[in-house]
Amino acid sequence: MGKTLLVVAATLLVATTSAQERPLPERQAFFDATRANLERSQSRQSSYAYRERRRELHTNPFGRLGSGNGTEEFEVTPMPGGGVERRLVARDGKAVTGSEATRIRPRTRASQRSAVDETADALDLVLDHREHANGRDLIVVTFTPKPGVQPESREARLAHLFKGRIFVDEASAEVVRVEATAVDDLSYGLGVVARLNRGASVTLVRERVDADTWLPTSIRFLGDGRAMVFRKLRVDHLIEWFDYRRAPSARTD
Repeated sequence: MGKTLLVVAATLLVATTSAQERPLPERQAFFDATRANLERSQSRQSSYAYRERRRELHTNPFGRLGSGNGTEEFEVTPMPGGGVERRLVARDGKAVTGSEATRIRPRTRASQRSAVDETADALDLVLDHREHANGRDLIVVTFTPKPGVQPESREARLAHLFKGRIFVDEASAEVVRVEATAVDDLSYGLGVVARLNRGASVTLVRERVDADTWLPTSIRFLGDGRAMVFRKLRVDHLIEWFDYRRAPSARTD
């Protein structure tokens, strides 16, 4: 048994050493390929129907753990003219029938540039190192807010409040995971509705949903702050997206 463990350890050490010695991919080419894949996935997302499950936990002012709105599950369907239709189909694991659908139109962007481009330009991105996990090589890209930048778009302004790591599948140049930590307080409703403290964390996971398309499958948000100025708040919010399927009637441009 002892010799077997030594052999296994030696094999892992050699594999790890080889992975570390192998040079990282050329920075600009790798970033360009990853950015192009994100752009393509973003444009294709509007042609998929899917299920969305939301779960939120929080700590109330008396320190007891309770469920905010419990668990809610929605059927989300793209509309032919753009945007999506959301319908509540389950609450706390029990089916909901007869709920009214909510239609959400796409937000109008003032800039002609994509959200991916604007977000990338708001961050300092560093090709840091390579890791091996779940049978794949991952390139770890670290990011921090770029000094002196004043992002215009909502997406870029939000990203500029975070630092963290992006895990990219090296073979496919697809983002599989993002781990981010807020470097400043996050406010909602000008800080009156809620304010989350610096250090709040966000974890996003992306997976392949068909032969050549990767889309988000979950995002988790953790943080402490205050609601309505004085009430202590603990946020543990999880959104999951699953059962992706192409919707023939969706917009394809």
